[in-house]
Amino acid sequence: MVAAIRVHRTGGPEVLTFETITVPPPGPGEVQIRHTAIGLNFIDTYFRTGLYKAPQMPFIPGNEGAGEVVAVGEHVNDFHAGDRVAYAGAMGAYAEVRNIPASVLVHLPAAIDDRTAAAMMLKGMTAQYLVRRTYEVKAGDTILIQAAAGGVGLILSQWAHALGATVIGTVGSKDKAELALANGVDHVVLYREEDFVHRVKEITSGKMCDVVYDGVGQATYPASLDCLKPRGLWVSFGNASGAITNFDLLTLSQKGSLYATRPTLGTYVATREELLATANDLFEMVIKGAVKIPVHQTYALKDAERAHRDLEGRATTGSTLLLP
Repeated sequence: MVAAIRVHRTGGPEVLTFETITVPPPGPGEVQIRHTAIGLNFIDTYFRTGLYKAPQMPFIPGNEGAGEVVAVGEHVNDFHAGDRVAYAGAMGAYAEVRNIPASVLVHLPAAIDDRTAAAMMLKGMTAQYLVRRTYEVKAGDTILIQAAAGGVGLILSQWAHALGATVIGTVGSKDKAELALANGVDHVVLYREEDFVHRVKEITSGKMCDVVYDGVGQATYPASLDCLKPRGLWVSFGNASGAITNFDLLTLSQKGSLYATRPTLGTYVATREELLATANDLFEMVIKGAVKIPVHQTYALKDAERAHRDLEGRATTGSTLLLP
């Protein structure tokens, strides 16, 4: 028997129940891992509330983790007991031990510890595809990152800064402003005190941004569109404040023939080759120090309810881990 968090009905953080479960031997193509660290992400709250539909009920939430291989199923040749591994995108992370398809696992370089890996696989690979493929950030670009002190925001800011972009970031407090400025943001905007559209206009002398990365959702729409230059790109990659329900395609033409996309990590790592390329690019940036992974909060796995309350209450910054 091992400990796990399960959800029997959708709702608030109180539906996260700490239980013991039995984990069967890994099946064909599967690997059994013992978690050493589990990543906490906003997508976990989307499944918990029912915004995103879970594959079944009850379910074990969580999409990111790191640990050690303890057993392998048939037809698994690339992983062996004792290997250090990490993953993102396979639901079921909130457990001490789990089975997982070998196809979604990656080996961890010796230079990256388990906690760093668990904190960065989903958020870091998200940052990778956002700056490398959704929009290829280059020197001289001006970009806006909403919630720049958040888990993805801090990684995204550092990566964009390393690529030579001018980074504008919105944050909710002075403490978060200092954190953002220390992690690649060139100009910080306190969105609770300032009109971020007006500030972006001031900062850019009216030229506005090439791209806006927006993981906030309803609270920043449609104002994010007003921060773009004509033919700029709005990248809506999350719904931290709630899903956007009033999107109007015609608005894009009215605000300057804008482009809009709603990407998700799964599409960018859909093949084994894409997964390895994305993960290796992330590992390289972290190992050479261009991107640091800030783990600012840790909770025991049994305290997942409190962790969700803090995440949704904007009481966290950077990455958060659950520890089995």
